[in-house]
Amino acid sequence: MTVDKVKNGKKQSWVPKILIGVAISYLFLVQYIPAINVFFEAFKKGYEPFLSNLTKPEFLHAAWLTLLLAVISIPLNAVFGLCAAWAIARHKFPGRAIVLSIIDLPFSISPVVAGLMIVLLYGKQGWFGPWLEALDIKIIFAFPGMVMATAFVSMPFVAREVIPILEEFGKDQEESARTLGANDWQIFWRVTLPSIRWGLLYGLILTNARAMGEFGAVSVVSGNIANTTQSLPLFVEDAYKQYETEAAFSAAVILALLAVVTLILKEILERKTRIKEVE
Repeated sequence: MTVDKVKNGKKQSWVPKILIGVAISYLFLVQYIPAINVFFEAFKKGYEPFLSNLTKPEFLHAAWLTLLLAVISIPLNAVFGLCAAWAIARHKFPGRAIVLSIIDLPFSISPVVAGLMIVLLYGKQGWFGPWLEALDIKIIFAFPGMVMATAFVSMPFVAREVIPILEEFGKDQEESARTLGANDWQIFWRVTLPSIRWGLLYGLILTNARAMGEFGAVSVVSGNIANTTQSLPLFVEDAYKQYETEAAFSAAVILALLAVVTLILKEILERKTRIKEVE
């Protein structure tokens, strides 16, 4: 049997339809059906159990801690990403490719390994452990370690979104502004930032999504202590292990809704970017 047939005098292929069907089936199996099941399990006994689970002290503390991790990590990675993007896009220097590879390291390394690296550096038996202990500074199994892990895994997004925009934008307008007497700060705010704003916002949205949803690295460095060092993803795992499935699925719904909001904002920014390119 051939994959091609003739219809209305034109030769048509079944291959694209088969590939589309395979892709849709795969998405249903690994994404849509599990996501639907999360909402089903969370609401199968009604809205009241769902809402009551969201008022538990453990959930509220985990949600608040997750929000704090994102609020701290996003500005840190925004500043780092802008500085790194500026240095890489505007200067040619030895080792530039290595710097790009280092920025991409969180993409290629397991988050669990990243958490272990932080433990080996700042734990009691780590390189800086004795010095930190002498100063009574606790990093591992405490909030600072969680911040470091979250900042590490969400580090590349701003830089990776801004670098290509800066390279495409070029230096002409910046050099013209400098010729007219503008200093570096004025050039950044009035020339560079407006040209990269959509890419920067896109990177910040992705950074926020990764920061709020991170599990592996934070799990290693936090100790997963309820009401102390338990973020929202860790709360989901712990509640499920304790057979509090309704609480686990309720928290998972909140994380899923955050992901939906991220996708909506991502689509809005992509459309604005496309409109700008057309103009």
